[in-house]
Amino acid sequence: MRLELSPLLKIIGDWISSLGLPTWLVDLIEMCGAAAMVMGMAFLIILFLVWWERKLSGHFQQRLGPMRTGWHGWLQTIADGIKLFQKEDIIPKTVDRKVFYWAPVICFASSFAAFACLPWGKNLWPTDLNIGILYIFAITTFVVISLLMAGWSSNNKYALLGGMRSAAQIVSYEVPLTLSVLGVIVATQSLSMVAIVGAQEKVYNWFIFRQPLGFLIYLIAATAETNRAPFDIPEAEQELVAGFNIEYSGMKFAMFFMAEFLNLFLVSAVAVTLFLGGWHGPFLPSWLWFLLKAFFIVFVIIWFKWTYPRLRVDQLMEFCWKFLLPLAFLNLIVAGFLFR
Repeated sequence: MRLELSPLLKIIGDWISSLGLPTWLVDLIEMCGAAAMVMGMAFLIILFLVWWERKLSGHFQQRLGPMRTGWHGWLQTIADGIKLFQKEDIIPKTVDRKVFYWAPVICFASSFAAFACLPWGKNLWPTDLNIGILYIFAITTFVVISLLMAGWSSNNKYALLGGMRSAAQIVSYEVPLTLSVLGVIVATQSLSMVAIVGAQEKVYNWFIFRQPLGFLIYLIAATAETNRAPFDIPEAEQELVAGFNIEYSGMKFAMFFMAEFLNLFLVSAVAVTLFLGGWHGPFLPSWLWFLLKAFFIVFVIIWFKWTYPRLRVDQLMEFCWKFLLPLAFLNLIVAGFLFR
């Protein structure tokens, strides 16, 4: 595995090295600085997405959404964050305390760690792993473990059902999701996120035009991976009273909530990187193009949520194994013939 810092971080690292500090300390400062920048960006994205989904859902249902706190309600999310900080952390007596405590931490940490390989713009990425896309799929798998931990440790039948549903759904839809990405990997002969973006410099080389079926499969499977409607079976309020996170309150609940929006942006950013040319675009700065494309995919996924009714569990699994998976294999076979 090869790790390469972005040129911007290299410049900062060279300046820190000129101060005469030990190499290990310079590396530590670089990593902490990159993590701090990505963390700040992640929290800003969460704040925006929570507000944006409320506004979009309001307009989809012919209402206004938040309006009273700040201009068009932009302070509402901040107010909710302050409220969650002040909430009492209630832990039921019969839970498995250690597992119950670590479940939201693992969920948020794995979602955040995946941001390390995202190419935000030209020369703007924390790290460039030569197995970047493989790293993202591997690290986000811990989300499944955390949801199972939450459901099992809560000692609540509704939470357990939600955790088991989540495991079945995410593990199932990961198969067509991974197969849809393999077409792009076959075409570029690389797992590096930066290299994949570099192969799409011209608009006609964007993989959404060369792999349209792969993009459609990825978008559907990614929506299911993030537990978004119409695939929000693990959180079905009518059946499970919120599912795996029913016993959580305060900041532990907030960590699950923030991880959901981090994953929503993450799958959108990966879609932009793999299929929509990444940061490439005319006139505007590269990072702005990347964000505009990512938020467009987020908009489409939110649009799905407020348009389609929730599927039943059997319909959900049948759609994956009997429809989406054969299409994903077909797309991979065609890609193998086209890009060999």
